[in-house]
Amino acid sequence: MSVFAPLQHLHPGWFTLVMGWIGLAMAWTRAAALMGPQALWVARVAGAVAFALFTVLAIASAWRGRRFGRAWRDDLAHPVRHAFVAAIPVSMLLLGTWLSWHAAPLVSRGVTAAGMLLTLAEVLWLMGSAGQLLATVWVLQRWWRKGGGLGLVTPVHLIPIVGNVLTPLGGVALGHETWSLLQFGLGLILWPVWSAMMWRRARQGPALPDRLAPALFIQVAPPAVIGIALAALGAAALWSWLAWALSSALLAGLVFTQGRRLLSQPFGLPYWGMSFPMTAWASLSMWLFTTPALPVVWHTAAVATLALASGVILMLSSSTWRGLRQGTLLVAEPAMPPAAAVKT
Repeated sequence: MSVFAPLQHLHPGWFTLVMGWIGLAMAWTRAAALMGPQALWVARVAGAVAFALFTVLAIASAWRGRRFGRAWRDDLAHPVRHAFVAAIPVSMLLLGTWLSWHAAPLVSRGVTAAGMLLTLAEVLWLMGSAGQLLATVWVLQRWWRKGGGLGLVTPVHLIPIVGNVLTPLGGVALGHETWSLLQFGLGLILWPVWSAMMWRRARQGPALPDRLAPALFIQVAPPAVIGIALAALGAAALWSWLAWALSSALLAGLVFTQGRRLLSQPFGLPYWGMSFPMTAWASLSMWLFTTPALPVVWHTAAVATLALASGVILMLSSSTWRGLRQGTLLVAEPAMPPAAAVKT
């Protein structure tokens, strides 16, 4: 077997590793208000890991496209993997956002080369924003062209369809508030629509394959990100608190209903679907709970959410490294079961 053979299985879903690590970097950045400069050092380490992963995956994906062009076409035709294409622009959006958070204070202090970092942040944000919008249009028209059946509705589709709500996190500070608000509105409108369709699939459509069960946690991300975005847009704090309550309820419900199902399966890439939702939830908790007027018990709760999210990322990273060494990852996936007939 060729040493490059595993490369053909490096589908865009691997960019969820970037989303998880940069989400962790963003959560630790928010923690600096409570934990001081030490939290920023942790954030920079996590951010460096995310940038390194993105660079390696981008180069490997380009190489894969040249050497295994058929594999890319198969990804675009796959009923689930095609939605992970949006993980690439979402990663760019998040990387640009996090970098802008760190570069802007350096610019104000006159640090050399900080302006270049801010320019890089804006380029990443702009490319990510445009790519995310294109991914939304492409995925929706593909779903419509395929007949719009419930069997084609999965939690993974929340990445391309609802990922637009991420734009205000960096767009407001970078001076693109109007565009951020428009793209945020698109994601905000599509979120309940797609969520209702997933609920209908759960009740009337074909069951979600067991190996996609971890992807159900992606449902926690939209309300958590929306809560942060609303704060960035200057909305009343009540809305962010409501968003936190919804994301927390979803997380608790999924842990209780899916916990045993998750523990019964071997580790696979879909488990990274838990990463960014957990870090987004921790970021929102840090944003809300670190207000000086709140009792110390809230500060403790914020640290607990950050510790939980950090533990999840480290556990997933360790399992991924072990899977790569043992050869259980970057292999052909089992065939998707045929969609069952929709119940009437």
